[in-house]
Amino acid sequence: MGRIFEKRKASIFKTSAQKSKLFSKYGRQLYMAAKNGVPDPDANPALRALVEKAKRDNVASHVIDKAIQKAAGAGGEDFQAARYEGFGPGGSLLIVDCLTDNNSRTISDVRNCFGKTGSKLAANGSVVMSFDHLAVLSFGGDDEEKVIEALFAADVAVEDVECKDGNITIFAPPAEFYKAKMALLEAFPGLELEVQEITFLPQSSKVLDGDDLGMFEKLLGMLNDCDDVQEIYHNVELPGEPASG
Repeated sequence: MGRIFEKRKASIFKTSAQKSKLFSKYGRQLYMAAKNGVPDPDANPALRALVEKAKRDNVASHVIDKAIQKAAGAGGEDFQAARYEGFGPGGSLLIVDCLTDNNSRTISDVRNCFGKTGSKLAANGSVVMSFDHLAVLSFGGDDEEKVIEALFAADVAVEDVECKDGNITIFAPPAEFYKAKMALLEAFPGLELEVQEITFLPQSSKVLDGDDLGMFEKLLGMLNDCDDVQEIYHNVELPGEPASG
């Protein structure tokens, strides 16, 4: 699981750096998190985590504040979550998470991306079964036993804890994300989490080359250019990512 996460982590940072309209996408996510709870990060753990993530990705403070203030007002957009699954070039697997106020537009945009790259959308559930849906928290450290003790003391259900190259990574069920995070911050004051997210990790990875790789990267680029697309999960080892071993 650890090696696959390292590849996913590299992919996260790479695509984040390349993402167009990053502010717009965060604005939409922040709006939804505030609208679905309360527009106060101190009283809304989901919103607070998203604000922290946005700041780490250098999203301007005024963008964050505007999205939260918008959610606090009456009316506004009515976004809904939409998830699409598909088979990409070379038999690759993709999960595409969107936030949309127009389902017809979004499915048309996503289908267009798949169609122009020789890919195809799949039935719901046919791709996601090849991924593990997990909360992932990673930080610098080497005392794995102390971390496990802190999590168990807080009654946090954990799938796995790995220690490698001076970093500790915790994998837990998505529902345990906030509980695990709070347990760590209470047990280790001043702890800085390098990664804190709920994500899909592929159960096995795939290597593409030649035309398949070029077309897959084109597909990622097209999807990232869609305003409604928020996250893309896949099982491909992209060039420049850590090799498995």
